[in-house]
Amino acid sequence: MKHVTPVHDGWRLLLPDGGSVPATVPGCVHTDLLAAGLLPDPFLDRNETDVAWVGRTDWTYQTALTADPGGHERTDLVFEGLDTVAEIRLGDTVLGAVRNMHRGYRFDVTGRLGEREVPLTVAFTSAYTEAEAVRDALGPRPNAYPEPFNFVRKMACSFGWDWGPTLVTAGVWRPARLEHWSTARLAAVRPEVTVDADGTGRVEVRLDVERTAAGAGRPLTVRLEVGGTAAEAAVPAGAAGASVRLDLPGVELWWPRGHGGQRLYDCAVVLLDGATALDRWERRIGFRTVALDTAEDADGSAFALVVNGERLFTRGVNWIPDDVLLPRVTPDRYRRRLEQAAAVGVDLVRVWGGGIYESEDFYDACDELGLLVWQDFLFACAAYPEGEPLRSEVEAEARENVARLMPHPSLVLWNGNNENLWGFKDWGWEGELAGTPWGEGYYLDLLPRVVAETDPTRPYWAGSPWSGSWEHHPNDPRHGTTHSWEVWNRLDYTVYREDVPRFVAEFGWQAPPAYATLRRALSDEPLAADSPGMLHHQKAGDGNGKLARGLAAHFGEPDGFDAWHYLTQVNQARAVATGVEHWRSHWPRCAGTIVWQLNDCWPVTSWAAIDGDGREKPLYHELRRLYADRLPTLQERDGRLVAALVNQAAGEWTGTAVLRRVAADGAVLAEAREPFTAPARGVTEVVVPQRLLPAGSGEELLVLDAGELRAVHVPVPDEDFGYPEPRWDIGTAPAGDATAVTVTARTLLRDLLLQADRLHPDARADRGLTTLLPGESVTITVSGWDRPRSEAEAAAAVEAALFTVNAAVR
Repeated sequence: MKHVTPVHDGWRLLLPDGGSVPATVPGCVHTDLLAAGLLPDPFLDRNETDVAWVGRTDWTYQTALTADPGGHERTDLVFEGLDTVAEIRLGDTVLGAVRNMHRGYRFDVTGRLGEREVPLTVAFTSAYTEAEAVRDALGPRPNAYPEPFNFVRKMACSFGWDWGPTLVTAGVWRPARLEHWSTARLAAVRPEVTVDADGTGRVEVRLDVERTAAGAGRPLTVRLEVGGTAAEAAVPAGAAGASVRLDLPGVELWWPRGHGGQRLYDCAVVLLDGATALDRWERRIGFRTVALDTAEDADGSAFALVVNGERLFTRGVNWIPDDVLLPRVTPDRYRRRLEQAAAVGVDLVRVWGGGIYESEDFYDACDELGLLVWQDFLFACAAYPEGEPLRSEVEAEARENVARLMPHPSLVLWNGNNENLWGFKDWGWEGELAGTPWGEGYYLDLLPRVVAETDPTRPYWAGSPWSGSWEHHPNDPRHGTTHSWEVWNRLDYTVYREDVPRFVAEFGWQAPPAYATLRRALSDEPLAADSPGMLHHQKAGDGNGKLARGLAAHFGEPDGFDAWHYLTQVNQARAVATGVEHWRSHWPRCAGTIVWQLNDCWPVTSWAAIDGDGREKPLYHELRRLYADRLPTLQERDGRLVAALVNQAAGEWTGTAVLRRVAADGAVLAEAREPFTAPARGVTEVVVPQRLLPAGSGEELLVLDAGELRAVHVPVPDEDFGYPEPRWDIGTAPAGDATAVTVTARTLLRDLLLQADRLHPDARADRGLTTLLPGESVTITVSGWDRPRSEAEAAAAVEAALFTVNAAVR
């Protein structure tokens, strides 16, 4: 059997001055320099600028290798990932040169290792040097940012983005190992997993075999094992590949969360020479079907995922790398972040094209949690050259990663790029390029061909946004996928209600991170929206201006930083809610929303629901309401106000819609109780009676309750509404290891929020914005807070961390 030796120990990072420091593999230059105390934390204050030199510097890593275990014909040195441009030397021998972060590399070192240690050197050239040289050779191409990320196969957002720092890394960023083997090994394994109409699961594995010289003439056998059943196939002498198939009647299906269970089967492929096992490949697979509905209809052409024959409304989030210093993202961190997503009703995660193909830990967690994965190929916001040396790297990278990820049942869509087809049409590229190749050949030819040849069980879409063909504008909301960014960039979020895209793959609104995150990352005194650190940690063009414009339309100018911080977070949640409620109410015409974005890669004002320290913003908790199976919402239809009861559950929703016209002082002015039945996976509407419509005087609002679910309609901007001075009663009590905080409203409380991190940086609340009428109560569970023994002290601490729109707009 093949023997594997990790190559993770004894590494040193050579410094420009001739010294060296210990290095971690997997790791990167920045983390090694941080560990050695030679670099200020680039996430704090404006240190990012002070460490920019690291990305412009060449770096060298060294370790030593010793003799390989005896009895094997072949020894390979394997790197799963090198970031990015490097020469690899063993002793005085150059093994090879690499220039792609997104693929692995294998070097034959047979006979080069003896009893004495042999130095292994990985010499990295700055990614800037490579990118600028390729740009000079192939000619400039437009992109959305000033850095040359589109000329090197490296994580694009390491060069900075409108939410991320510019930290251009280098290093051995994924595991390295020595593989010792004889006769033959499994060079590639590609399992095609399908389900027949009669419920029979089928696994057909296509594999590549690499042989030693001595093994070239030997007939071999491949065995496929799934769920306690096995099948075998011959690999004839000299053959470099084979296939083996296994049928399993009556398999249990894998379903996305909320639709069924996530049954996973162990799958193993064993390469045998007679009775001797030479190599073994193991993964978990799931049986399910997936299709993409793009049928033409009266409204244009659809875009809907169909899993196991069931057409879905997709409740998604966009995923960016969880740390710009990638080796710091551990399996536990992946799990925590994805569990956070699943906990609020998310059923799809889109891996965005300016990041990476994530590690197996990410996709394993998605398999287990029932989170669908939409995987972008790694192209974003730029024109990409199609000539060498990039084209061959793109194809090799695509083939490797498609094969690597195809075992995962959670993966349901390959997407060609992020915004590049749109950019060509709308961002002035077409004229600037003047016929120069810009990536279209990748998205409309190379990548769909790679998917069809390698992973024919999954659909491919050329880009996002994309309308399906050049016959329509790439971002036409009537066709395919849409990115809705005019709202954030130029318009009020109420404009979301003016159209019904077939599928909204990106939209969002900014807000600052949690207060404790800001206090950890910034030393500004006092904190202000425009203090130096805050401005440095705002990367979007005119980001603060757009935040201010958004506040002005609803709240006026906030009084002080605390009000600004709270109201911008409220506005973020309301903006996303406005879009999701409107679009969900138009199911099945609109078949999905993917919020930009779930997570952050550092502490920053951004569109994220979870900030760079892992703290949840109010938007995060709002997603639990917006992405619940059952959602009541108040919407306009042909000039009338209706209560839309959205039901994505498997059973019908029957209940009573309680509609109340309420005065600002909490008095109920009129009420109606309307029975309803919303069909399974459907929407029903109840017209709001005329007598319940609130006057536009700023003294009345409309409240819709459907069981414990609530929607609120305020007909005027908040600054024009007559909110009373907020009054409440506070009680606290132990709740296991946490504290139950109960707030009882004595007045109308609009968007009550407990910022738990103001109680303690480790404190978390289990809910976000809540609107209460007088006499109503809400209980908030707070973990991570050592509650004072005195009830008065505890209540006072809570009081200081409570915010309402009532107080913020007075």
